[in-house]
Amino acid sequence: MKKIFLLISLITVTLVIQAQEKKAKAPYDETLAKKLGADNYGMKMYVLVILKSGTNITETKAKTDSLFAGHMANMGKMVEMQKLVVAGPMGKNDKNYRGIFILNTKSIEEAKQLLESDPAIKAKLLEPELYNWYGSAALAEYLPFHDKIQKSSF
Repeated sequence: MKKIFLLISLITVTLVIQAQEKKAKAPYDETLAKKLGADNYGMKMYVLVILKSGTNITETKAKTDSLFAGHMANMGKMVEMQKLVVAGPMGKNDKNYRGIFILNTKSIEEAKQLLESDPAIKAKLLEPELYNWYGSAALAEYLPFHDKIQKSSF
């Protein structure tokens, strides 16, 4: 009985692997690749921003709430400008990382200019670390679907 089970499992795994190998690759879409700024691998450079706790810990709760409301509004503006591709908070950690952005910018300098308009960064509640990051040029294509699955907003 064990031999039969082992044989069936082996055949199943083999068939699954073969099916995956035969899966047809989607046809290359040159127009879309150009629109998204993709290289030959379908990738492009972005700027990854890691937001850390800043040095300003003296603000009142009301002021902090106001600055973070401005932070969220600034994120909305960057999305409208098609510059903010990914954003989200980090879970608790020992490095004081608070959140990340992936910015669709051509350089770290351009990213720094975008971040200058963020009230929470200006007030030093958040401190950005910026890195060049290479990822799929299609990354932003998920954004129109987010509105369809978002039940409520911040």
